[in-house]
Amino acid sequence: MAIAKAERLMNLALCLLGTRRPLTKRELRSSIEAYIEAGSDDSFNRMFERDKDDLRELGLVIETVDGIDADVGYLARRDSNRLPPITLDAEEAAALGLAAKIWQQARLAGAASGALQKLRAAGMPLASDEDFDAGQPHSALEPRIPAHEAAFEPLMLACRDRRPVLFDYRKSNAARPEQRQVEPWILECWRGHWYVAGWDRERKAERVFRLSRITGKVRSRQGAFTAPVPDHVTVRETVESWAGETATGTARIKLRAEHGYPLRARALTVRELGDGWDELEIPNGHGLDAWLVEFGPDVVVLEPAELRADVVDRLRAVAKG
Repeated sequence: MAIAKAERLMNLALCLLGTRRPLTKRELRSSIEAYIEAGSDDSFNRMFERDKDDLRELGLVIETVDGIDADVGYLARRDSNRLPPITLDAEEAAALGLAAKIWQQARLAGAASGALQKLRAAGMPLASDEDFDAGQPHSALEPRIPAHEAAFEPLMLACRDRRPVLFDYRKSNAARPEQRQVEPWILECWRGHWYVAGWDRERKAERVFRLSRITGKVRSRQGAFTAPVPDHVTVRETVESWAGETATGTARIKLRAEHGYPLRARALTVRELGDGWDELEIPNGHGLDAWLVEFGPDVVVLEPAELRADVVDRLRAVAKG
């Protein structure tokens, strides 16, 4: 339904922008397929008035002109709807190029590519251009934000359209997924993983979900959001607390050599133990046990005893299924 409406709005906008004279509702109805299929006059009139209001909310300037035969006409003059010259600094251009790369695995890849081509045609240098700045050497590293999870696109559309969703989610310490009803607010990438924040209807609280733990399809639900959308959503802060980033002390772990590089990146000290193991001292905070479980047999908690017990409990819960 959302795609059909977007196509209808685009066709109406093209008709109003492409005409040299005002078009009556009768002429617009005969020119746009969705209006032809509207059925009754009342149905068409309601649809047309909604579409006209939606286009105006999107910023299209639509003029209403009284005709000689008392028929009202509509048009959108190009000079009234022309954008001002686009100027982007280097950081803004780089951000646009990086944002477009997110859609490489998504259905909107073509639209993103077309948008970049139009900006380049207008003379905008973007981060992906080889000749971004002929006077400056290029970095050998190119930033990328992958979006491989199948849940990414339906959740992105649900966030945009404010639609509740239903999906099966497997927690790190659970053997089986649980069904969640969520009102999604925002998607955010942190350390190579995508997360969605929103309102969990059953738990009646804000929750953050990692997309790679969503199993099966994300299904859209009817109806509006039941909880207000906050102005600021702390996705990264929440995930950091789960990963023990908000440290309240330190922990000692044994880590298999050449494994667990995310843990090594946060280590305060590293000592070789021999036999293929190293000892690390890492920050310890809320949620560290859930993060350590993900490394499986490559990690052994030495201390504190409370953290070791929490990790063992989580592993036993997974083993029991």
